[in-house]
Amino acid sequence: MPHRKTLSNQGRPRIFQALTNPEVAIASHPADVHVGRQIASVRVRSDVSQAQLARSIGVSFQQLQKYENAKNRVSASMLYEIGKSLGVPVSRFFEGLPGNEPTSVEARPLPVDERLDFIASSEGRRLIEGLMNLHPRVRARVSALIAALGEELAFLDVKKDSEAADEPASAEHKTA
Repeated sequence: MPHRKTLSNQGRPRIFQALTNPEVAIASHPADVHVGRQIASVRVRSDVSQAQLARSIGVSFQQLQKYENAKNRVSASMLYEIGKSLGVPVSRFFEGLPGNEPTSVEARPLPVDERLDFIASSEGRRLIEGLMNLHPRVRARVSALIAALGEELAFLDVKKDSEAADEPASAEHKTA
Protein backbone atom coordinates (compact mmCIF):
# COMPACT_ATOMS: atom_id res chain seq x y z
CA MET A 1 0.00 0.00 0.00
CA PRO A 2 1.59 3.31 -0.97
CA HIS A 3 2.36 5.80 1.77
CA ARG A 4 3.08 9.48 1.41
CA LYS A 5 4.90 11.71 3.84
CA THR A 6 3.19 15.08 3.88
CA LEU A 7 3.06 18.10 6.12
CA SER A 8 -0.18 18.83 7.89
CA ASN A 9 -1.60 22.30 8.50
CA GLN A 10 0.27 22.57 11.79
CA GLY A 11 3.69 21.83 10.29
CA ARG A 12 3.94 18.30 11.72
CA PRO A 13 4.71 15.53 9.26
CA ARG A 14 1.95 13.03 8.58
CA ILE A 15 3.73 9.76 8.13
CA PHE A 16 0.93 7.60 6.78
CA GLN A 17 -1.96 8.58 4.62
CA ALA A 18 -4.42 5.88 3.71
CA LEU A 19 -5.38 5.85 0.10
CA THR A 20 -8.85 4.50 -0.52
CA ASN A 21 -9.66 2.44 -3.55
CA PRO A 22 -13.30 2.93 -4.55
CA GLU A 23 -13.16 -0.22 -6.70
CA VAL A 24 -12.64 -2.42 -3.63
CA ALA A 25 -16.06 -2.59 -2.03
CA ILE A 26 -17.09 -5.14 0.53
CA ALA A 27 -20.23 -6.91 -0.62
CA SER A 28 -23.05 -7.33 1.86
CA HIS A 29 -24.06 -10.84 2.86
CA PRO A 30 -27.19 -12.00 0.97
CA ALA A 31 -29.03 -12.56 4.28
CA ASP A 32 -28.31 -8.96 5.33
CA VAL A 33 -29.60 -7.70 1.97
CA HIS A 34 -32.76 -9.82 2.32
CA VAL A 35 -33.45 -8.66 5.89
CA GLY A 36 -32.89 -5.02 4.90
CA ARG A 37 -35.34 -5.32 2.02
CA GLN A 38 -37.88 -6.98 4.28
CA ILE A 39 -37.58 -4.16 6.82
CA ALA A 40 -38.24 -1.63 4.05
CA SER A 41 -41.11 -3.70 2.66
CA VAL A 42 -42.87 -4.06 6.02
CA ARG A 43 -42.28 -0.40 6.82
CA VAL A 44 -43.81 0.75 3.51
CA ARG A 45 -46.78 -1.62 3.84
CA SER A 46 -47.34 -0.27 7.35
CA ASP A 47 -47.32 3.27 5.94
CA VAL A 48 -44.46 4.30 8.23
CA SER A 49 -41.75 6.67 7.00
CA GLN A 50 -38.06 6.02 7.56
CA ALA A 51 -37.93 9.01 9.90
CA GLN A 52 -40.86 7.72 11.97
CA LEU A 53 -39.41 4.23 12.32
CA ALA A 54 -35.95 5.58 13.07
CA ARG A 55 -37.34 7.75 15.89
CA SER A 56 -39.37 4.83 17.19
CA ILE A 57 -36.34 2.55 17.51
CA GLY A 58 -33.93 5.24 18.64
CA VAL A 59 -31.59 5.51 15.66
CA SER A 60 -30.94 8.18 13.08
CA PHE A 61 -32.75 8.29 9.76
CA GLN A 62 -29.40 7.60 8.04
CA GLN A 63 -28.78 4.54 10.21
CA LEU A 64 -32.15 3.07 9.27
CA GLN A 65 -31.32 3.69 5.60
CA LYS A 66 -28.08 1.76 6.08
CA TYR A 67 -30.02 -1.14 7.63
CA GLU A 68 -32.49 -1.19 4.75
CA ASN A 69 -29.70 -0.99 2.13
CA ALA A 70 -27.59 -3.61 3.98
CA LYS A 71 -24.70 -1.18 4.32
CA ASN A 72 -24.82 -1.92 8.08
CA ARG A 73 -25.90 -5.19 9.66
CA VAL A 74 -28.90 -5.17 11.95
CA SER A 75 -28.23 -6.62 15.40
CA ALA A 76 -30.67 -9.10 16.91
CA SER A 77 -31.79 -6.58 19.52
CA MET A 78 -32.36 -3.90 16.88
CA LEU A 79 -34.27 -6.35 14.70
CA TYR A 80 -36.41 -7.12 17.72
CA GLU A 81 -37.09 -3.39 18.25
CA ILE A 82 -37.93 -2.91 14.56
CA GLY A 83 -40.35 -5.83 14.63
CA LYS A 84 -41.94 -4.57 17.84
CA SER A 85 -42.32 -1.07 16.40
CA LEU A 86 -43.86 -2.35 13.16
CA GLY A 87 -46.04 -4.92 14.94
CA VAL A 88 -44.55 -7.99 13.28
CA PRO A 89 -42.56 -10.94 14.65
CA VAL A 90 -38.82 -10.96 13.98
CA SER A 91 -39.29 -14.09 11.86
CA ARG A 92 -41.17 -11.92 9.33
CA PHE A 93 -37.87 -10.38 8.21
CA PHE A 94 -36.49 -13.81 7.31
CA GLU A 95 -39.50 -15.00 5.31
CA GLY A 96 -38.51 -15.98 1.78
CA LEU A 97 -34.82 -16.24 2.65
CA PRO A 98 -33.43 -19.23 0.72
CA GLY A 99 -32.86 -22.17 3.07
CA ASN A 100 -35.22 -20.74 5.68
CA GLU A 101 -38.37 -22.50 4.54
CA PRO A 102 -40.24 -24.33 7.31
CA THR A 103 -40.05 -27.63 5.39
CA SER A 104 -36.31 -27.40 4.69
CA VAL A 105 -35.24 -27.44 8.32
CA GLU A 106 -37.07 -29.54 10.84
CA ALA A 107 -36.94 -28.26 14.36
CA ARG A 108 -35.66 -31.23 16.30
CA PRO A 109 -35.71 -31.27 20.06
CA LEU A 110 -32.33 -31.33 21.71
CA PRO A 111 -31.38 -34.78 22.98
CA VAL A 112 -31.94 -35.25 26.68
CA ASP A 113 -28.70 -36.08 28.40
CA GLU A 114 -29.01 -39.02 30.82
CA ARG A 115 -26.45 -37.36 33.05
CA LEU A 116 -28.78 -34.42 33.66
CA ASP A 117 -31.57 -36.79 34.63
CA PHE A 118 -29.24 -38.59 37.05
CA ILE A 119 -27.99 -35.35 38.62
CA ALA A 120 -31.60 -34.26 39.12
CA SER A 121 -32.50 -37.55 40.80
CA SER A 122 -32.31 -38.02 44.57
CA GLU A 123 -29.54 -40.61 44.09
CA GLY A 124 -27.53 -38.18 41.99
CA ARG A 125 -27.96 -35.35 44.47
CA ARG A 126 -26.86 -37.63 47.37
CA LEU A 127 -23.79 -38.71 45.39
CA ILE A 128 -22.81 -35.14 44.56
CA GLU A 129 -23.34 -34.00 48.15
CA GLY A 130 -21.16 -36.88 49.37
CA LEU A 131 -18.45 -36.07 46.84
CA MET A 132 -18.50 -32.39 47.80
CA ASN A 133 -17.87 -33.34 51.45
CA LEU A 134 -14.64 -35.12 50.47
CA HIS A 135 -11.23 -33.45 50.43
CA PRO A 136 -10.51 -32.27 46.84
CA ARG A 137 -7.60 -34.71 46.47
CA VAL A 138 -9.74 -37.67 47.58
CA ARG A 139 -12.61 -36.43 45.38
CA ALA A 140 -10.26 -36.44 42.37
CA ARG A 141 -9.18 -40.01 43.14
CA VAL A 142 -12.77 -41.20 43.55
CA SER A 143 -13.64 -39.53 40.26
CA ALA A 144 -10.70 -41.26 38.54
CA LEU A 145 -11.76 -44.61 40.05
CA ILE A 146 -15.33 -44.18 38.78
CA ALA A 147 -14.06 -43.24 35.30
CA ALA A 148 -11.75 -46.30 35.25
CA LEU A 149 -14.62 -48.58 36.32
CA GLY A 150 -16.80 -47.15 33.56
CA GLU A 151 -14.09 -47.75 30.94
CA GLU A 152 -13.51 -51.30 32.17
CA LEU A 153 -17.22 -52.11 32.10
CA ALA A 154 -17.53 -50.67 28.58
CA PHE A 155 -14.54 -52.78 27.45
CA LEU A 156 -16.07 -55.93 28.98
CA ASP A 157 -19.41 -55.22 27.25
CA VAL A 158 -17.68 -54.86 23.87
CA LYS A 159 -15.69 -58.03 24.46
CA LYS A 160 -18.84 -59.95 25.48
CA ASP A 161 -20.70 -58.67 22.39
CA SER A 162 -17.87 -59.68 20.04
CA GLU A 163 -17.65 -63.16 21.63
CA ALA A 164 -21.43 -63.59 21.30
CA ALA A 165 -21.19 -62.64 17.62
CA ASP A 166 -18.42 -65.24 17.08
CA GLU A 167 -20.29 -68.16 18.79
CA PRO A 168 -22.71 -68.99 15.94
CA ALA A 169 -19.83 -69.02 13.48
CA SER A 170 -17.86 -71.37 15.75
CA ALA A 171 -20.85 -73.69 16.12
CA GLU A 172 -21.21 -73.89 12.31
CA HIS A 173 -17.54 -74.89 11.96
CA LYS A 174 -17.95 -77.70 14.52
CA THR A 175 -20.94 -79.22 12.68
CA ALA A 176 -19.37 -78.97 9.26
